[in-house]
Amino acid sequence: MPDSPTGPPAPPIPLAELLAREELGLRRIAGPAHADLLWVHTSEMADPYPYLLGGELLLTAGVQLADADTYVARLVEAGAAAVGFGVAPVHDTVPDALVEACDRHGLPLLEVPPETRFAAVARAVWRLMAEARHRELRRVTRAQQALATAAARPDPVPAVLRQLAVQLEGRVALLTADGEVLHTAGGRPAPDVQTALARLARVVAPAGSPSAGPAPGSAPGAFPAGPQAPSPGRKPSPSSATDTRGGSHLFAYALGGGQGLALALATPRRDFGDHTVAGIAVVLLSLLTAPHQGADAAGRSAALVRLLLGAAPQDVAPLLGDGDSWTVVHARRADGTPADPLNAGTLGAALGSALSDVDRETVRILLPGRREAVAPQPGWTLGVSEPTPVTALPDADTQASRALGHAEATRTALTTHRPGVGGLAGLIPADRAEAHARALLAPLTDTLAETLRCWLSLHGSWDRTAVAVRIHRNTVRQRVARCASLLDMDLDDMDVRTELWFALRDRTR
Repeated sequence: MPDSPTGPPAPPIPLAELLAREELGLRRIAGPAHADLLWVHTSEMADPYPYLLGGELLLTAGVQLADADTYVARLVEAGAAAVGFGVAPVHDTVPDALVEACDRHGLPLLEVPPETRFAAVARAVWRLMAEARHRELRRVTRAQQALATAAARPDPVPAVLRQLAVQLEGRVALLTADGEVLHTAGGRPAPDVQTALARLARVVAPAGSPSAGPAPGSAPGAFPAGPQAPSPGRKPSPSSATDTRGGSHLFAYALGGGQGLALALATPRRDFGDHTVAGIAVVLLSLLTAPHQGADAAGRSAALVRLLLGAAPQDVAPLLGDGDSWTVVHARRADGTPADPLNAGTLGAALGSALSDVDRETVRILLPGRREAVAPQPGWTLGVSEPTPVTALPDADTQASRALGHAEATRTALTTHRPGVGGLAGLIPADRAEAHARALLAPLTDTLAETLRCWLSLHGSWDRTAVAVRIHRNTVRQRVARCASLLDMDLDDMDVRTELWFALRDRTR
């Protein structure tokens, strides 16, 4: 069979569209009603097989038609899409043998009336192809704009996947090399389709390959930086793979940059521009999921090794960037959806740091250097600590956690911890204030003390405290009542509240 062409000059033209051109007077008299035309070819050879590329509407007047069955069988073998038989001047009607052969071999046969020239048929096909090309270009352009807009949203990876599912009217998933689903859009595919997509993902991004990504749940910084060369003797993985299952067309594309991730698609049909639209999404997702190098990767690796070998944090901090001051940020999704390493890395990049982590639904980000202010991020609720030296990072982590709870309780996008300095409290020596706080609060456990501190900071609001501490409001009431009992104090007394507030602040400062 002749070699397949590198690609058609335009989307294929359904045979029905050509038959709908009434000025041509074409009539299908044999073979199936559906066919896709890629081009037109005219030949009066007894065997045009060597000159066909596949997908042609072959126009002929049957000058050398002898054995109709052999003639049609060779056309089908060459991949011809349909035959247009011109009536007159050689034949008055379409030969019955040709009609029977086309029905037998499943090749559409069109009758071209005497008044219709082959050139008019060819011109009509090229015009339909030009119109189809123009429609596809418009479609791809609209899809590109929609995907680029989605990539600029606060949560870009899921937004791009949702938009891709809309554009291709199918199901989309971002998979790891092990087949783990990170994000989906467009609905969940059938189990057999899902299994086939996971298999395709392993084909384009095989587990254990140099480009394979981190274990599930690891931070984005754990991804290898940049494309990786295949190991000697290892066969390079393809960048894409296809399959079909139960009428669904399946595709998988490897994301660039060595992340070990794959984009998997299941669509009800395969249109001409789908590959181009998917390619745009692959480029965007490759950029969005690539490691964000906020500090030198070698320096971070060296810092981790030294910490594991027992180095002090203050000695390691300079390897991570500006080690004089650090700010801790805690963040949760404003809509309550869980966070993951991908959107955690995106949030960290927006704040200017590659040092991010996900602990269940909470993202923690470490910002090197003294920050004048941290900007709110659309779609996120943030709690920010005060700048602190590396030796006080555990305290900063507590500050950020409390600030996040306060932000959620008060329904604000961002709360920054403000240290209580100056004023009347500053008149008492710190050591004496801390000793008094320890003695006063000695009956309380850490959990009770933290609940009481949060309750006082929110002016005794049961509901807001429940949101901030992430427990039920009845549990808040029980804990506060327990605190009153253990301390033997009337918490409705403002003097008592004031003394406790200063004591709790000095206890945890």
